[in-house]
Amino acid sequence: MALLIQQPVQGTSSSCGNVIIQTTHCFSRSTFQLHIPSPLRLRRATSVSVTPTTCSTKSPKERTNKKSSGLVSTRHQADPKRELSRILRTDAAVKSIERKANSEKYNTLWPKAVLEALDEAIKENRWQSALKIFNLLRKQHWYEPRCKTYTKLFKVLGNCKQPEQASLLFELMLSEGLKPTIDVYTSLISVYGKCELLEKAFATLEYMKSASDCKPDVFTFTVLISCCCKLARFDLVKRVLLEMSCLGVRCSAVTYNTILDGYGKASLFEEMENVLADMIEDGDSLPDVFTFNSIVGSYGNGGNTRKMESWYNRFQLMGVQPDITTFNILILSFGKAGMYKKMSSVMDYMEKRFFSPTVVTYNIVIETFGKAGRVEKMEDVFRKMKYQGVKPNSITYCSVVNAYSKAGLVSKIDSVLRQVVNSDVVLDTVFFNCIINAYGEAGDLATMKELYMQMEERKCKPDKITFATMVKTYAAHGIFDAVRELEKQMISTCENSGKKRLMG
Repeated sequence: MALLIQQPVQGTSSSCGNVIIQTTHCFSRSTFQLHIPSPLRLRRATSVSVTPTTCSTKSPKERTNKKSSGLVSTRHQADPKRELSRILRTDAAVKSIERKANSEKYNTLWPKAVLEALDEAIKENRWQSALKIFNLLRKQHWYEPRCKTYTKLFKVLGNCKQPEQASLLFELMLSEGLKPTIDVYTSLISVYGKCELLEKAFATLEYMKSASDCKPDVFTFTVLISCCCKLARFDLVKRVLLEMSCLGVRCSAVTYNTILDGYGKASLFEEMENVLADMIEDGDSLPDVFTFNSIVGSYGNGGNTRKMESWYNRFQLMGVQPDITTFNILILSFGKAGMYKKMSSVMDYMEKRFFSPTVVTYNIVIETFGKAGRVEKMEDVFRKMKYQGVKPNSITYCSVVNAYSKAGLVSKIDSVLRQVVNSDVVLDTVFFNCIINAYGEAGDLATMKELYMQMEERKCKPDKITFATMVKTYAAHGIFDAVRELEKQMISTCENSGKKRLMG
């Protein structure tokens, strides 16, 4: 394959997340402060839920009555039982704080428990719990207002699309006598941007500029540009760039990569290449591997594999080497185009250059062969994946089930289900939707209903796709009583998602 005949590239083993590639940017202010230009941080996302990494609960092997080899000191190793006890005590304290958040009488709580409970709620994007715990925090006699706490809360409100709550929180912050920092303003701009309220985002920027000692920096402008790109408001991107120029704020590598990615996703390839030319001409922010992946991925997603290969070679001539994400992009793009030989060539090249395929790599290949109806080839890759010690996740099993369902191989779906039951794979609503649909199309209504009931047991909440799939199946078989019952449950779920419901 022409694009892979290059000088040897030293590969590294990488453990990507459990999702297929999407060059979405995740910003961190430290990225800008510590090193400019700095690499763009990618968050790989997919249309399905991200499966959290599970930690083993097995305790380390006992080392009693054995002498240390002298290579590793064992004197300060923690006792597993004590460590587990500490974790359980902390967890109980956090849950206790969440219960007390609804009360008015607690004002002398343990600071560590309150702050950990708040961090936990923010981490899990439970914005209502986070605000309740924050109100409890403010009642404590030891409480001191901090901008950092407000910044964290703005983040969760942005993730949960709660702009009104963010506005109220900002007013509360001002009433406590706190002077907003650059991070606070930037987080608030991000909230409005994520909620598609660009007018408010720009108004916040103007308010920030009017502050005497809190001028927007490259991080602030990059966050605003990212919001504009996601909404395809490239006219506003140009306005932001002009404003940056007037204020003497130079673009960083992350800024350029954000704009490149936005133009690429919008299939504005000429504008994308113009921005890349500006980036190279700038001299301070040279293209990096994230620039590489944005350009190659944009042409690959657009089906232009010839351009994709051309840019793959050109970036290497510029001294930018590919990483595991680059190869995943190539495999995905060739797979979509039905170029299976080139897809296999990339896999072979990876092995020769010591790039270990990750779960993402295997998921792409399995899904590609499954959609193409090449079940035997898919099974070979699935077996190789497990032989290589790469653990399948819910996305892997979804792809395999969909392939078997499409081929009418219901007995093999039973086999996959047994594998999943005997594994520690964390199942999600998407997997249940996939397996329910497979048995529904096969006409196995009893198994379909049983799987629906298991969703409740595994605390997987049915969504609109779950109900639509089952309604369609029951309607096709003329079971209209079940259809009406499901429609009631769907309405009830939308109105009160917290209550448990069983199918009658």
